[in-house]
Amino acid sequence: MSAAIDGTEAVPGNAEGAYTRERALTLLHEWTSSPSLLKHAMAVETCTAAYGEREAARLGLSAEDAVAFVEPYRIAALLHDFDYEKHPSLDEHVWVGNKVLEEQGWPEPIRHAILAHADYTGTPRESHLDRALFASDELSGFLTACALVKPSRSIHDVEVSGVRKKMKDKAFARGVLREDITAGAELLGLSVEEHIGRCLGAMQANAAALGLEGATG
Repeated sequence: MSAAIDGTEAVPGNAEGAYTRERALTLLHEWTSSPSLLKHAMAVETCTAAYGEREAARLGLSAEDAVAFVEPYRIAALLHDFDYEKHPSLDEHVWVGNKVLEEQGWPEPIRHAILAHADYTGTPRESHLDRALFASDELSGFLTACALVKPSRSIHDVEVSGVRKKMKDKAFARGVLREDITAGAELLGLSVEEHIGRCLGAMQANAAALGLEGATG
């Protein structure tokens, strides 16, 4: 049986595993060729899944149920911007993608979370998945930027205190919405420092896959 997200089935209609991370990754690559967008999707997945794992642990789920519980977190993160390269305007981004996902039968909680990650849709962030995806989006991008300006270009050399300092520098990564990082932490019941620390730790643990191990040789 699927694990639950806030009392609802994690992946409704997915008993046979039709909607998987692997299928999401395939769809992402079908729509996205930009290396930076692909890396962003992976970074958001890393942080969002980490929050899913923490929630599964809090709920006391077994190892098997925990994996099932976290799967929609991974899927929603990978697909949250999958339509952006082809449809970047506010009139189309997430709307086009959501229509495609609905037509393909992707579960509603995943589609809802993707809509909810964008403020302009007006979609309420109701589930833990909704909140985790929103909280991870801007912060993962900011942490990536913090790593890439290090001489080593390594996420391992990024520290929470340094990230907080960079957040105050409006000229740095100016496209990242600091207010979303703060709001995301609040939604998860965390301080900004705790939120940064958790996402930073997740990204450091997955540095190689994210291309953030840094310079070698």
